[in-house]
Amino acid sequence: MAVVLGAIGACDGAKEKRSDDKPAAAAPAALTEAQLKAVSFTEGEKVGAYTASEYTLGGPLGEDYTAVPAVCQPLVSLAKGATAHDPAAEVNREVDVPGQMAGLSVAVQLRSYEKGRATAVMKALATAGTSCAGGYVEERALARAKVLTVQPVKAPAFGDEARAYRFTVLDVKGKLKLYEYLTVVRSGSTTLSFRAEFLGTKDIGKVPEEVMKAQWEKFAAGAKSGA
Repeated sequence: MAVVLGAIGACDGAKEKRSDDKPAAAAPAALTEAQLKAVSFTEGEKVGAYTASEYTLGGPLGEDYTAVPAVCQPLVSLAKGATAHDPAAEVNREVDVPGQMAGLSVAVQLRSYEKGRATAVMKALATAGTSCAGGYVEERALARAKVLTVQPVKAPAFGDEARAYRFTVLDVKGKLKLYEYLTVVRSGSTTLSFRAEFLGTKDIGKVPEEVMKAQWEKFAAGAKSGA
Protein backbone atom coordinates (compact mmCIF):
# COMPACT_ATOMS: atom_id res chain seq x y z
CA MET A 1 0.00 0.00 0.00
CA ALA A 2 8.53 -1.67 -6.87
CA VAL A 3 8.41 1.93 -5.68
CA VAL A 4 7.52 3.53 -9.00
CA LEU A 5 4.48 3.44 -11.22
CA GLY A 6 5.10 0.83 -13.87
CA ALA A 7 3.03 -0.97 -16.42
CA ILE A 8 -0.67 -0.72 -15.88
CA GLY A 9 -3.11 -3.62 -15.71
CA ALA A 10 -6.73 -3.36 -16.73
CA CYS A 11 -8.42 -6.70 -16.06
CA ASP A 12 -11.54 -5.67 -14.11
CA GLY A 13 -9.58 -2.61 -13.02
CA ALA A 14 -7.34 -4.85 -10.94
CA LYS A 15 -3.87 -6.30 -10.53
CA GLU A 16 -3.60 -9.45 -8.43
CA LYS A 17 -0.87 -11.86 -7.36
CA ARG A 18 -0.80 -15.39 -6.00
CA SER A 19 0.26 -13.95 -2.64
CA ASP A 20 -3.39 -12.98 -2.12
CA ASP A 21 -4.12 -16.65 -1.47
CA LYS A 22 -1.93 -16.85 1.62
CA PRO A 23 -3.78 -18.15 4.68
CA ALA A 24 -4.62 -15.65 7.40
CA ALA A 25 -1.98 -17.13 9.69
CA ALA A 26 0.72 -16.08 7.21
CA ALA A 27 -0.58 -12.51 6.90
CA PRO A 28 1.72 -9.74 8.18
CA ALA A 29 0.84 -7.94 11.40
CA ALA A 30 -1.35 -4.84 11.19
CA LEU A 31 0.39 -1.48 11.42
CA THR A 32 -0.49 0.80 14.32
CA GLU A 33 -1.98 4.26 13.90
CA ALA A 34 1.40 5.78 14.75
CA GLN A 35 3.07 3.68 12.06
CA LEU A 36 0.45 4.68 9.49
CA LYS A 37 0.90 8.35 10.35
CA ALA A 38 4.65 7.99 9.86
CA VAL A 39 4.15 6.83 6.25
CA SER A 40 1.24 9.10 5.28
CA PHE A 41 1.17 12.65 3.98
CA THR A 42 1.78 15.35 6.59
CA GLU A 43 -0.02 18.66 7.09
CA GLY A 44 1.06 21.09 4.38
CA GLU A 45 3.08 18.53 2.41
CA LYS A 46 3.39 19.46 -1.27
CA VAL A 47 2.37 16.84 -3.82
CA GLY A 48 3.01 18.31 -7.25
CA ALA A 49 0.43 21.07 -7.69
CA TYR A 50 -1.49 19.85 -4.66
CA THR A 51 -1.14 20.22 -0.89
CA ALA A 52 -1.99 17.62 1.73
CA SER A 53 -3.84 18.28 4.96
CA GLU A 54 -5.61 16.43 7.77
CA TYR A 55 -9.36 16.22 7.84
CA THR A 56 -10.62 18.63 10.48
CA LEU A 57 -13.83 16.66 11.03
CA GLY A 58 -12.44 13.14 10.87
CA GLY A 59 -12.36 10.83 7.87
CA PRO A 60 -14.33 11.16 4.65
CA LEU A 61 -17.41 9.07 3.89
CA GLY A 62 -17.77 7.70 7.40
CA GLU A 63 -20.51 5.70 9.07
CA ASP A 64 -23.20 8.18 7.99
CA TYR A 65 -22.61 7.11 4.38
CA THR A 66 -24.14 3.79 3.41
CA ALA A 67 -25.15 2.06 0.19
CA VAL A 68 -28.36 0.48 -1.06
CA PRO A 69 -28.08 -2.39 -1.82
CA ALA A 70 -25.64 -3.20 0.99
CA VAL A 71 -23.32 -5.22 -1.28
CA CYS A 72 -22.24 -1.87 -2.77
CA GLN A 73 -20.99 -0.56 0.59
CA PRO A 74 -17.26 -1.09 -0.17
CA LEU A 75 -17.59 1.41 -3.03
CA VAL A 76 -18.80 4.03 -0.55
CA SER A 77 -16.71 3.47 2.55
CA LEU A 78 -14.71 0.85 4.39
CA ALA A 79 -14.74 2.89 7.60
CA LYS A 80 -15.16 1.26 10.99
CA GLY A 81 -18.57 -0.29 11.39
CA ALA A 82 -19.21 -0.36 7.66
CA THR A 83 -18.15 -3.96 7.08
CA ALA A 84 -17.31 -7.11 9.00
CA HIS A 85 -13.66 -6.37 8.34
CA ASP A 86 -12.99 -3.35 10.53
CA PRO A 87 -9.49 -1.86 10.29
CA ALA A 88 -7.13 -2.07 13.25
CA ALA A 89 -5.92 1.46 12.50
CA GLU A 90 -6.79 4.19 10.02
CA VAL A 91 -5.37 7.55 8.93
CA ASN A 92 -7.14 10.06 6.67
CA ARG A 93 -5.70 12.87 4.58
CA GLU A 94 -7.07 15.30 2.00
CA VAL A 95 -5.11 16.47 -1.03
CA ASP A 96 -6.26 19.51 -3.02
CA VAL A 97 -5.24 22.91 -4.34
CA PRO A 98 -5.43 25.44 -1.47
CA GLY A 99 -8.02 28.16 -2.04
CA GLN A 100 -9.58 26.39 -5.02
CA MET A 101 -13.12 25.81 -3.74
CA ALA A 102 -14.44 24.18 -6.92
CA GLY A 103 -11.37 22.18 -7.85
CA LEU A 104 -10.16 18.63 -7.49
CA SER A 105 -10.01 16.96 -4.09
CA VAL A 106 -8.51 13.56 -3.29
CA ALA A 107 -9.37 11.72 -0.08
CA VAL A 108 -6.43 9.52 0.90
CA GLN A 109 -6.98 6.75 3.48
CA LEU A 110 -4.44 4.33 4.87
CA ARG A 111 -5.89 1.37 6.77
CA SER A 112 -4.25 -1.65 8.38
CA TYR A 113 -6.03 -4.92 9.14
CA GLU A 114 -5.53 -7.97 11.35
CA LYS A 115 -5.51 -11.64 10.29
CA GLY A 116 -5.48 -11.21 6.53
CA ARG A 117 -8.64 -9.10 6.50
CA ALA A 118 -7.09 -6.66 4.03
CA THR A 119 -7.40 -9.37 1.37
CA ALA A 120 -11.04 -9.94 2.33
CA VAL A 121 -11.68 -6.21 2.00
CA MET A 122 -10.31 -6.24 -1.54
CA LYS A 123 -12.48 -9.24 -2.42
CA ALA A 124 -15.54 -7.40 -1.11
CA LEU A 125 -14.57 -4.39 -3.21
CA ALA A 126 -14.24 -6.59 -6.29
CA THR A 127 -17.67 -8.11 -5.64
CA ALA A 128 -19.19 -4.66 -5.25
CA GLY A 129 -17.56 -3.45 -8.46
CA THR A 130 -19.20 -6.28 -10.38
CA SER A 131 -22.56 -6.44 -8.60
CA CYS A 132 -23.11 -2.69 -8.63
CA ALA A 133 -22.01 -1.92 -12.19
CA GLY A 134 -25.57 -0.79 -12.98
CA GLY A 135 -25.59 1.69 -10.12
CA TYR A 136 -26.76 2.06 -6.53
CA VAL A 137 -27.99 4.68 -4.07
CA GLU A 138 -25.56 6.34 -1.69
CA GLU A 139 -27.31 7.30 1.54
CA ARG A 140 -25.60 10.32 3.07
CA ALA A 141 -26.03 12.03 6.43
CA LEU A 142 -28.54 14.58 5.14
CA ALA A 143 -29.19 13.52 1.56
CA ARG A 144 -28.86 10.73 -0.97
CA ALA A 145 -27.00 10.42 -4.23
CA LYS A 146 -27.77 8.16 -7.17
CA VAL A 147 -24.76 6.46 -8.70
CA LEU A 148 -25.70 5.61 -12.27
CA THR A 149 -22.77 3.40 -13.26
CA VAL A 150 -19.62 1.84 -11.83
CA GLN A 151 -16.91 1.10 -14.39
CA PRO A 152 -13.54 -0.59 -13.85
CA VAL A 153 -10.58 1.48 -15.04
CA LYS A 154 -6.84 0.95 -15.21
CA ALA A 155 -5.28 0.31 -11.81
CA PRO A 156 -1.67 1.16 -10.84
CA ALA A 157 0.88 -1.64 -11.01
CA PHE A 158 2.21 -1.49 -7.49
CA GLY A 159 1.35 -3.23 -4.25
CA ASP A 160 0.09 -6.80 -3.98
CA GLU A 161 -3.17 -5.94 -5.76
CA ALA A 162 -5.04 -2.85 -6.89
CA ARG A 163 -8.51 -1.98 -8.14
CA ALA A 164 -9.82 1.21 -9.67
CA TYR A 165 -13.31 2.44 -10.61
CA ARG A 166 -15.04 5.36 -12.32
CA PHE A 167 -18.42 6.48 -10.95
CA THR A 168 -21.05 8.41 -12.85
CA VAL A 169 -23.19 10.22 -10.29
CA LEU A 170 -26.42 12.16 -10.73
CA ASP A 171 -26.38 15.57 -9.01
CA VAL A 172 -28.86 16.33 -6.22
CA LYS A 173 -31.22 18.09 -8.65
CA GLY A 174 -31.27 15.02 -10.88
CA LYS A 175 -30.07 16.90 -13.97
CA LEU A 176 -26.27 16.84 -14.23
CA LYS A 177 -23.85 13.94 -14.37
CA LEU A 178 -20.79 14.16 -12.13
CA TYR A 179 -17.74 11.88 -12.08
CA GLU A 180 -15.69 10.39 -9.27
CA TYR A 181 -12.76 7.96 -9.22
CA LEU A 182 -11.69 5.42 -6.62
CA THR A 183 -8.41 3.50 -6.53
CA VAL A 184 -7.55 1.06 -3.74
CA VAL A 185 -4.13 -0.59 -3.40
CA ARG A 186 -3.28 -3.38 -0.96
CA SER A 187 0.22 -4.04 0.34
CA GLY A 188 0.32 -6.85 2.87
CA SER A 189 -2.03 -5.95 5.73
CA THR A 190 -2.47 -2.34 4.60
CA THR A 191 -4.76 -0.70 2.05
CA LEU A 192 -4.20 2.71 0.51
CA SER A 193 -7.31 4.24 -1.02
CA PHE A 194 -7.62 7.34 -3.18
CA ARG A 195 -11.02 8.90 -3.94
CA ALA A 196 -10.94 11.82 -6.39
CA GLU A 197 -13.86 14.22 -6.73
CA PHE A 198 -14.35 17.33 -8.84
CA LEU A 199 -17.06 19.83 -7.93
CA GLY A 200 -18.45 20.20 -11.42
CA THR A 201 -19.32 18.22 -14.54
CA LYS A 202 -15.72 17.88 -15.76
CA ASP A 203 -14.47 14.30 -16.06
CA ILE A 204 -10.94 14.36 -14.59
CA GLY A 205 -10.18 10.95 -16.15
CA LYS A 206 -8.51 9.32 -13.13
CA VAL A 207 -7.04 9.85 -9.69
CA PRO A 208 -3.95 12.07 -10.24
CA GLU A 209 -0.97 9.75 -10.68
CA GLU A 210 1.38 12.10 -8.82
CA VAL A 211 -0.77 11.79 -5.70
CA MET A 212 -0.87 7.99 -5.79
CA LYS A 213 2.81 7.71 -6.68
CA ALA A 214 3.93 10.09 -3.91
CA GLN A 215 1.88 8.32 -1.24
CA TRP A 216 2.96 4.87 -2.41
CA GLU A 217 6.64 5.80 -2.42
CA LYS A 218 6.38 7.29 1.06
CA PHE A 219 4.58 4.21 2.33
CA ALA A 220 6.98 1.77 0.64
CA ALA A 221 10.05 3.62 1.93
CA GLY A 222 8.67 3.65 5.47
CA ALA A 223 7.71 -0.02 5.33
CA LYS A 224 11.20 -0.92 4.10
CA SER A 225 12.87 0.99 6.93
CA GLY A 226 10.48 -0.49 9.51
CA ALA A 227 8.75 2.81 10.31
